[in-house]
Amino acid sequence: MKYIVAIDSFKGCLSSVQANEAAAMAIRRCHPDATIVCVPVSDGGEGLLEAVLACRRGEQVSVNVHDPLMRPIDSVYVVTDGEPSGKGRTAYIESARACGLTLIEPELRNPLVATSFGLGELVADAVKHGCSTIYVGLGGSGVVDFGRGMLQALARSLFETNEFDAVRRLGNQGVEIVVACDVTNPLYGIDGAARVFGPQKGATPAMVEELDCQAREFAKASPMGEMNAMRSGAGAAGGLGFAFIEYMGATVVSGAELILNAVDFDSILDGADLVITGEGAADRQTLMGKLPESIMRRAQRRGVPTWLLAGRVDDAELLRNGGFAMVECINDGSLTVAEEMMPHNAMNNISNTIERLIR
Repeated sequence: MKYIVAIDSFKGCLSSVQANEAAAMAIRRCHPDATIVCVPVSDGGEGLLEAVLACRRGEQVSVNVHDPLMRPIDSVYVVTDGEPSGKGRTAYIESARACGLTLIEPELRNPLVATSFGLGELVADAVKHGCSTIYVGLGGSGVVDFGRGMLQALARSLFETNEFDAVRRLGNQGVEIVVACDVTNPLYGIDGAARVFGPQKGATPAMVEELDCQAREFAKASPMGEMNAMRSGAGAAGGLGFAFIEYMGATVVSGAELILNAVDFDSILDGADLVITGEGAADRQTLMGKLPESIMRRAQRRGVPTWLLAGRVDDAELLRNGGFAMVECINDGSLTVAEEMMPHNAMNNISNTIERLIR
């Protein structure tokens, strides 16, 4: 048997690497002679850098930037030697490593204050390191500033000005920006950045109204803003998508597809008998382009069944009807949620579930 294990991170609990290893240990115990291929994966948010380094030769670059409250922090991004197309050096950046929600203490979360300035510092550093292609994962941000902080940092660092329009020169310098996200929200309105993502980041109802007004004004003040504000993904990561699209001409891609292409997942499927994937919580939204669905669809095209594991499962029948051969919750209710979230417990629960299913 050839097993492919490609489990997304269980956010706040396990990395993709840890989750994969827990599943692999169980398979080895049951079938010592099995071929097991572990594929670290990411939807473009947490785990992006680890997934890239698992499939590409590259190096981590350390840089001092500012967090969402403008406090100095150490951050990293990854530089590889380039894409298969032969382009120059390529950078991979996780926005959450500079403006992530987890960088802000719960009692200090205020989207009217939090800034994406540090992300601009990361992008600027990648440009200075000669990267001609920059991939930015937009997951896990703690800001709703529509990328204004990021644009400010880029304008100052690269062009010694405070004018956001200066950032457009990046395209003329041959820098290509690709943003990875699995969110289709527009910049403003009922499904916009403020209304959908603001409350998750500490916004009160009054703040949501204020932020939505700011988003509309920012779009109006941008040359093609009102059109780009409605583009799919413009509202991603508190409106960071809009800033990348409007001021950097960025291409928006699925984070899941970006990683699966990078690891050449279709080739890994050769000769596979079973794919095991998973995520922290699985429900009907899993079938809306999330990473496990992308993995399952690719396996399905090759006639390979896919099992889905999760820490919480809703809509199991819908998920099975949607294409997953098996849908299983790794938790049996014997532990509290806090205990389930402990890494060693989560790894044991993944292993125990796999053993139960394949013996």
